[in-house]
Amino acid sequence: MESQNLLLQFSLLLLFFSGFHGSLCTQDSDILDSYILSKSNYDASPNISPSIAPEAMLPLQAPSPLMPFTHTGVPKLSGHCAFNFSAADSILRTTATDCWSSLAPYFANVVCCPQFDASLVVLVGQASSQSQSLALNVTHATHCLSDVEQILESQGASEKLLEICSVDPSNLMESSCPVMDVNEIETSLNTSSLVAACENIDPTIECCNQVCQNAISAAAEVLAFRHKNVTTSSDAPVLSEKSTLISDCKSIVLRWLSSKFDPSSANRIIRVLSSCDINKSCPLVFPDIKSISRECGEITSNQTSCCNTMNSYLSRLQQQSFVTNLQALNCATFLGKKLQEANITSNIFDLCHVNLKDFSLQVDEKESGCLLPSLPTDLTYDQTSGIGFICDLNDNVAAPWSLAYSGAASTCNNTAVLPELPKATSSQLSKGAYIKDTVYALLFASSMVIQMLI
Repeated sequence: MESQNLLLQFSLLLLFFSGFHGSLCTQDSDILDSYILSKSNYDASPNISPSIAPEAMLPLQAPSPLMPFTHTGVPKLSGHCAFNFSAADSILRTTATDCWSSLAPYFANVVCCPQFDASLVVLVGQASSQSQSLALNVTHATHCLSDVEQILESQGASEKLLEICSVDPSNLMESSCPVMDVNEIETSLNTSSLVAACENIDPTIECCNQVCQNAISAAAEVLAFRHKNVTTSSDAPVLSEKSTLISDCKSIVLRWLSSKFDPSSANRIIRVLSSCDINKSCPLVFPDIKSISRECGEITSNQTSCCNTMNSYLSRLQQQSFVTNLQALNCATFLGKKLQEANITSNIFDLCHVNLKDFSLQVDEKESGCLLPSLPTDLTYDQTSGIGFICDLNDNVAAPWSLAYSGAASTCNNTAVLPELPKATSSQLSKGAYIKDTVYALLFASSMVIQMLI
């Protein structure tokens, strides 16, 4: 089993890194065919209902590139969870696709986990119409999370989803927020104003005007201090408690808000809010920069040696995950700052032609990095094309060598001097890559190796 799992991961990496023969065109999407199987756990099609799952069949020859393996098991539900899974069927299928098997770690921070988190918020919020509570007890939370996990896995999601997204039953349970009863919330808040602030949320401007975010924060503060005697103070523990209270109450407000919309609309609102958060930072882990400092520390350093070291360093970052265009800007700025603090005075980003897309996972040797849109995005599944996603291979925006960039707030300041930013919707308009005819030989080779392992 371990050798098979290693093969699955290796096959996935081959798909990403071994040179797709992709051709640029004006398509809406970047289609990545993923044909991965294992002996004991077949990845499932998100469009096949568990109730009509076909029996597992082990192929004896290479699969057709146009027909990915489709198998799903029947989820083993506890029978002790009151979630309305039928009403949330659409968003659960979206979650399963966004967190598809071995792809999940590479889309974790920007696609998979935001969608998974949103689906849990929606499920708890929708269930509150019957329970009148916006939090579950430990027993109920354990059963419900297990059921959600079973359903998602049966539809193709990663078996390690909880680990990847750092989710456990406490994500569904009571928190430090003192108000979790629906009736008390509705008597404490101006609920009509809260709904109005978020129902028509605009994903292109919410991160700047923060209409919905401000309304949620204000509501959270009201709930946080309804029964708690926490006062403003310079004392750190009190400030910490206040911050935790407000954060926990924001989660409660989001659950309540999700109960006032249909599941898809609620999911959309939460995903827009999450996109504002994830685009404020860089999700990458940066290794030590000593090697770059050594090779690039002097203006008279050997340019070839410096750039080779820089490229080697970037290749380590590129093995981590896909990032959005704004995340890439944050990552480039962060690395530039680290290098300058290490007394590297020359602009080695310019010297070595470092672009923003060099900070994202690589999908093509020639086109290199693939930047996801800063707007909320999902993976898609098509029975003929497989798994697909939107990304931009054309925005060759130079990585900034500056300490001036201050995060997402700067992108809302029209007077700020910034490098030309990839437009949030550029890849959705015309700049995508349609990757096809990619891995027929790899598919054949991997399927043959898998048969030998069986």
